[in-house]
Amino acid sequence: MYPAAVALGIRLRVLAGSTAESAARVVPEPVLGDCRDAAVLAAFAQLSDVLTVADAQVSVAALEKLEADGVVVRPSPAALAYVQDPSVAMRRRLTEFGEEVAGHEAGQGVARRRELAALVARSPSGQGAAWPVAERVRVAGTGDEVIAPAPGLDPALAARATEVALRIAGELGVVGVLAVELSEVVDPSTELDGTASVVVDDLAMRPHDAGRWTVDGAVTSQFEQHLRAVLDLPLGDPRPRAPWSVTVDVLGCDYPDLYRSYLHVMAHDPGVKVHLYGKDVSPGTVVGHVTVCGEDLDDVRARARHAADFIAGVIDK
Repeated sequence: MYPAAVALGIRLRVLAGSTAESAARVVPEPVLGDCRDAAVLAAFAQLSDVLTVADAQVSVAALEKLEADGVVVRPSPAALAYVQDPSVAMRRRLTEFGEEVAGHEAGQGVARRRELAALVARSPSGQGAAWPVAERVRVAGTGDEVIAPAPGLDPALAARATEVALRIAGELGVVGVLAVELSEVVDPSTELDGTASVVVDDLAMRPHDAGRWTVDGAVTSQFEQHLRAVLDLPLGDPRPRAPWSVTVDVLGCDYPDLYRSYLHVMAHDPGVKVHLYGKDVSPGTVVGHVTVCGEDLDDVRARARHAADFIAGVIDK
């Protein structure tokens, strides 16, 4: 969120566990401490006007105490409680207002076609915004990819997924970015006619992996939108800048210096956007991602995959 904060003239502080953490390397004057320590969290909260949380380990009870003491916490502890206990509280609450949740009756006896992600944002004043529903493709042994919008998704089902996400945001009182992970499913009894539906798999109340494409592919990125929402600023335009955006994870490999490989990628395909996270490089660790946007989906996917594989050392040409 730091580049977006700079552009908006917002001073951003970060509570980090150590100077080795990616955020602490980027944001000036990081405050070091354990976010699970209530006293550390309380002292940090006094430094800012609004506190937003990106770590699921933060104690909801500690946040509730801060809120009772007058600290503005967004999303609220009451909302965050649903993502810290997704197996019970979140599922019970969603079924109360009629949403289908994986693992409940609606998730039984159906075939999962693919994973989807509906990202939305909501402000305290109730304004909402939604990006196109994306597809998440898990690739064994290499980086996952996200395709936006989800290819071949029925417009009615895309609208339904977005409606589900916006409704959840409103019902739970979410402020900021909400990522709703969904499965596109089909009942075997209706499979021949192609009838599909969506079920909710999980929630995340923060900028999400499935929304990284928005940094390069949308008018307003999820990071800027999260800042706008938690500060109750008018939300930005979430529309995509190109027909297709594909983001692919970059995994660490056996050599730690990625400079030469991404230098080659930049020269080979100037349209590729490379994002590295400042993490120590080790095999299998996600150390960054690449995004490609364009008119032709097959071309965009091929270019993104090639760039990610080259940086990771999977290929050398």
